[in-house]
Amino acid sequence: MEDDAPVIYGLEFQARALTPQTAETDAIRFLVGTQSLKYDNQIHIIDFDDENNIINKNVLLHQVGEIWHISTSPADRGVLATCYNKPSDSKVLTCAAVWRMPKELEPGSHESPDDSSSTAHTLELLCHLDNTAHGSMACVTWEPTGDGKKVISLADNHILLWDLQESSSQAVLASSASLEGKGQLKFTSGRWSPHHTGTQVATANDTTIRGWDTRSMSQIYCIENAHGQLVRDLDFNPNRQYYLASCGDDCKVKFWDTRNVTEPVKTLEEHSHWSQEPPQDSVIATYEEHEDSVYAVDWSSADPWLFASLSYDGRLVINRVPRALKYHILL
Repeated sequence: MEDDAPVIYGLEFQARALTPQTAETDAIRFLVGTQSLKYDNQIHIIDFDDENNIINKNVLLHQVGEIWHISTSPADRGVLATCYNKPSDSKVLTCAAVWRMPKELEPGSHESPDDSSSTAHTLELLCHLDNTAHGSMACVTWEPTGDGKKVISLADNHILLWDLQESSSQAVLASSASLEGKGQLKFTSGRWSPHHTGTQVATANDTTIRGWDTRSMSQIYCIENAHGQLVRDLDFNPNRQYYLASCGDDCKVKFWDTRNVTEPVKTLEEHSHWSQEPPQDSVIATYEEHEDSVYAVDWSSADPWLFASLSYDGRLVINRVPRALKYHILL
């Protein structure tokens, strides 16, 4: 029975990395990566049983370092990539690697969240995305409609296109491009478009959003001063091929048409106050189950009306779009 009440899962360690299992379209599954300085870090595989409104989990050991970003293959539900901290020559680099989880960790095979006797499983390293010459990795994004063999990584001011070969056990750098100009040019986030036959990627650095053609690794559009402060994240509309959303430290969400980027199509400000009736496009629900900074929100790959949010204190909250709104859209 569907219920609008949130479901909460608490991790032992701090966390900021969250992703749905993209290739899993039957079971509602999310992966969460931890950030612990004292203990081995973990990836929690969260299965949500929507019929009984409960969470089940498995735990994978991630012993190489704190997890700053996590993403999953669109073609193989057992393959994922992480960006993690690694000490190097008296400084800390953020590296990236591709992993395979144990085959027995299929939906339906899990431990109870309260089962203290549950054991952690071990990840199998498939390959490193060797970036020693390029700097610290910000994120890894997979070609969304591909066979899981192409990924883009962002390392400082470099955008790198990798081909994964031999069952993802080898990564070959196919092409790359770099930001050029004055100042500290450094990518903060990126997203591969599900449209245009997988040939476009959007990136953010400082207050600028750029579009790239993956065939030539050349820039195809640039939105300077897209936000008044740092651009935190980007995402494409999966149903409309030219539309891109962005959010920034200026507390604004903006929607862009990549065919004409001179002005945003729409700007939403959470803290605006209306003296009259609010416009149709506005906040429809506020979720207040978190007590610390929320670092990630992602929709389920299996249920378009369900999403998870993660705060730095390790609290994962699963929520649904309000039923009244859902039925209004459907009916």
